[in-house]
Amino acid sequence: MLQFFVATKLFMSTFPEYINFKFGIYVETFVEWLLDHYMGFFEGIGDGVLWFLLKTDSFLQWLPWWALVALVFFLGWKYKKLSAGILYAVLLTSIGVFGLWELTMSTLSIVLTAVIISLLIGLPVGIWMAYNARVELIIKPILDAMQTMPSFVYLIPAMMFFGLGMVPAVFATLVYALPPVIRLTDLGIQSVSKEMVEAAHSFGSSSWQTLFKVQLPQALPTIMTGINQTTMMALSMVVICSMIGVKGLGYEVLAGISRVEIARAFDAGLSIVILAIIIDRISQGVANKYKIPEQ
Repeated sequence: MLQFFVATKLFMSTFPEYINFKFGIYVETFVEWLLDHYMGFFEGIGDGVLWFLLKTDSFLQWLPWWALVALVFFLGWKYKKLSAGILYAVLLTSIGVFGLWELTMSTLSIVLTAVIISLLIGLPVGIWMAYNARVELIIKPILDAMQTMPSFVYLIPAMMFFGLGMVPAVFATLVYALPPVIRLTDLGIQSVSKEMVEAAHSFGSSSWQTLFKVQLPQALPTIMTGINQTTMMALSMVVICSMIGVKGLGYEVLAGISRVEIARAFDAGLSIVILAIIIDRISQGVANKYKIPEQ
């Protein structure tokens, strides 16, 4: 009886070894199969993204610093208020004072590229989800996994498909930052009152006309919030992407940490914070400007 009790206690306290299933090996096998059969396809995508990324980076590096500062001042003034525009211009100028202007432009080019691709994918998918309940049921768990999966994990398949450098950084950032714009596009369209949609149909509007002339304008503030969140999440990936050889502010933070150079890491980290504040406040101002006042 004592032996039975000891064996039962051991069984209850230790998970049985014979119940064993590892899902990751199937993911690895699938990735290897894609590499074997569609490597040319991924190389083509990588070349296209790299071309766009380099053009964006070249333009930002060519753009005079004062022109970008003036643009930030104008946007802050237009979508917030004059004092906000002055503050954002001063904050952006301080990045140049730190000696990190070129690295900031490189970081910004990666963020902009990832955000633009996210919008090209996320907006149509969000609209599709809003119109199709079955698609929404399938895609929502995928979005949950994309948001909760540790962001370091995305670097592994990105490196396998695209090697090291800026291109895999863009795709790792894309996967991490894509869910908000999809979710909030779906939410924004579904939040449009059914009476308004029915009124549009009753006046002879087609589905496309209703979408572009009624639903999307009504959902624009929510969609802009999704774009804001996507941009913030893309910016939060810059330090992680520096681990695969991406130059920029994230690399400066990583180098400062690895070499225990506090000043170097702090200046780069503060520059990331400044960039995030400026983008966040201006995009929020744009969203608020298009917000429809409650009756």
